[in-house]
Amino acid sequence: MLFNSYGFIVFFPIVVIVYFLLPKRISYLWLLAASYYFYMGWNAKYALLLLASTIITYVCGVLIQWLNDRHPDKISTKKWVVAGSFILNLAILFFFKYFNFTIESINAVLSHTSLPAVNTSLDVLLPVGISFYTFQALGYTVDVYRGEIEAERNFFRYALFVSFFPQLVAGPIERSKNLLTQLRNPKPFSYERMCDGVMLMIWGYFLKLVIADRISIFVDNAYANVGVYDGKYLLIASMLFAIQIYCDFAGYSTIAIGAAEVMGFQLMDNFNCPYLSQSVAEFWRRWHISLSSWFKDYLYIPLGGNRKGKVRKYINIMIVFLVSGLWHGANWSYVIWGGLNGIY
Repeated sequence: MLFNSYGFIVFFPIVVIVYFLLPKRISYLWLLAASYYFYMGWNAKYALLLLASTIITYVCGVLIQWLNDRHPDKISTKKWVVAGSFILNLAILFFFKYFNFTIESINAVLSHTSLPAVNTSLDVLLPVGISFYTFQALGYTVDVYRGEIEAERNFFRYALFVSFFPQLVAGPIERSKNLLTQLRNPKPFSYERMCDGVMLMIWGYFLKLVIADRISIFVDNAYANVGVYDGKYLLIASMLFAIQIYCDFAGYSTIAIGAAEVMGFQLMDNFNCPYLSQSVAEFWRRWHISLSSWFKDYLYIPLGGNRKGKVRKYINIMIVFLVSGLWHGANWSYVIWGGLNGIY
């Protein structure tokens, strides 16, 4: 189900009304059911992947918490649990998003040798939002390991944290310290908060439908006919494309933040005027903030950050941006794009 669909226009008010009519102790179950219904609107069977990621990280979180409480000295055991959570979740992500890309890359290398090509190729549809909810669930595992949050014992509440429908398919990638804490302590209905949330949603819809989708008509036509249009049109299309992707992504994030606020939940900001940045480093602190900060907290800092000298710092930055490029798409062009941003 898309935010800009007639189905969502009917779905969202019903979810909000029933949510506030239900007693607080069970209202989260309604949101969980609504979130899975929302996700299954794309492909029902892929809800099993969402559930699998939820079960894996839930069990790992409870086990890590048990070790924290009973055996705090068994640090290596806790690290193995975290590693198991990452391996299992990233294996699912790899299979559905990167398996064919890997096979194609291997065959590209083999084509320059006398060795036969690998014929294995799977016709699998990329599950919507898998990169987002996988990272959110993995972040929770690390937060429990670091002792930054208590493991959630209520499986259904944790399942809602992973699948919360406003930010499920396109972020923001939430932190357990923020969203899970709010799910444990839901807020009562507030007319003022509802109005603020609706206004955010309207602004998000304006960015998405009025600006991004209108610009895409010109941009898509120009890019699809590069032999027809001369340089000035392609230059204009490229400049407009920068506006299009911002309004499309920021618009969707704004709708998500507004929808959550209507129900009393505050999600993190995902964009902060990125095109006003004065450097590439500043740009990545303003663009897709939830992802950039995720990589900082859960990859850059564990790699050593800037604590091990200038050379190691640059290596860590390059690793982060190469992985970020691959996260955005299973194609070498994305890896190169990530590498360029790391160099800049």
